Amino acid sequence: MEAGFYFFEQIFNSAIFYFALVVMASYIFLCFFSALEMKAYMRKNSFIDYREILVSPFAPSVSILAPAYNEEATIVDNVKSIMSLHYSNFEIIIINDGSKDHSLEKLIHAYQLEKVDFCVNEQLNHQPIRGIYKSRNSSYAKLIVIDKENGGKSDALNAGINVSSKDLLLCIDVDCIVEQDALLKLVKPYLEEKKRVIATGGVVRIANSCEVEDGRLVKVHMPKNIISRFQVLEYIRAFLMGRMAWSRLNGLLIISGAMGLFDKEIVIKCGGYSHETVGEDMELVVRMRRYMHDNNLKYQVVYIPDPLCWTESPVDFKILGRQRNRWTRGTIETLWTHRDLFFNPKYSILGMLSYPYWLFFEWLAPILEGIGIITFILLASFGKINWEFSLILFTMVYTFSILLSTIAVLFEERSYHQYTSGMDVLKLLLLAFIEPIVYHPLTIYWSIKGNIDKFTGKKNWGTMTRAGFTSNQKDKLETSSTQNLTTQQEQSV
Repeated sequence: MEAGFYFFEQIFNSAIFYFALVVMASYIFLCFFSALEMKAYMRKNSFIDYREILVSPFAPSVSILAPAYNEEATIVDNVKSIMSLHYSNFEIIIINDGSKDHSLEKLIHAYQLEKVDFCVNEQLNHQPIRGIYKSRNSSYAKLIVIDKENGGKSDALNAGINVSSKDLLLCIDVDCIVEQDALLKLVKPYLEEKKRVIATGGVVRIANSCEVEDGRLVKVHMPKNIISRFQVLEYIRAFLMGRMAWSRLNGLLIISGAMGLFDKEIVIKCGGYSHETVGEDMELVVRMRRYMHDNNLKYQVVYIPDPLCWTESPVDFKILGRQRNRWTRGTIETLWTHRDLFFNPKYSILGMLSYPYWLFFEWLAPILEGIGIITFILLASFGKINWEFSLILFTMVYTFSILLSTIAVLFEERSYHQYTSGMDVLKLLLLAFIEPIVYHPLTIYWSIKGNIDKFTGKKNWGTMTRAGFTSNQKDKLETSSTQNLTTQQEQSV
């Protein structure tokens, strides 16, 4: 019995140690390539005049697709914000996905809409369209509103794609705040890259506690809510250190559902958004990449490190847990759907590096960490822990985690410097010390729970409510809300 415990302890210690080394090595690898990409992007953009794109006859046309479900409190301001984007050739398509409130009536009244006869090119499947509206006022000539039966976010986007008439598709969450020059920055790779660009995405930031006026973010503040602050640090690390590196390697697997610009032709040839997953954003990018490989077409998926989109984050652990549950489900569904990519040399970086990394480090790593914690507790209860080794390992991982977050904050400050207050930067650095022992264990728990819920067939994990953005209010996002802004995906499930 004693020999068995000793053998198990040695195997456990070795497995944890080498797993930790592999994870840290992967983060160092991504950090290095992210720094290279960040430096190259800032050098290339230091002399860019985006007004040239604004007036260029070669700039591609863009259809902006924004699904909306029960958004009556903010829908008018949201559309006003989208209409203020700096670009010359675009249309705005708001898809009212079977809202049960007065979202459609608010739009009709505010923008003088009337139902029109409209020829829809039915290339993608979606729930029936009840009507298409355009404005009698020429000032809103770019605006199209689709009223359809509820089918979820993917279904709504497919309806918008069928109605759209432009070359590129900007798919956004209607309740996000998009920077006015975001479209110019997202379009730029389509004009300058040698390979065909099939998708571009940009930084998504946390808008909690920021000041918003008329649908525009006018001043950035660090969230007052500690849960939102954890997410600020998490987003900076994920976007500036993770996606920057994968963009450099042309191995990016995900464009955020909050805002992404896609090649319409490729989207349609791939069959549009899938109804079979709650991770429709990641699944579409993987399917588009597969299509390009299958047809021997050279391509790129490009990430833009500029802060382009601001979104509200959950302000309590219950809602945050539901969000992470949904993310975990989406990851599982996408990885399973495209499981034949695993170490498949036919798909080069996609099959040999991106997919395995996402499988082992984005999906499997939290499960292994959870198993490691449970095993540690069991061994400790039997007095079979090598405490000296455990302390060394914990110190190594904890210190590395702090270092990684500190580098991410440094990237932020050396690049776009959104948090100008020295106190805000100090708060982020202090968070780096407590995140590994407070917030990270929760993300492990949510990931494991998402896996259990997925494999046990649990489909309803609760709604996600948001306060929403209201003009001329400050710190509004830190208060509780009675407005239910359930995401379309959750509604359909």
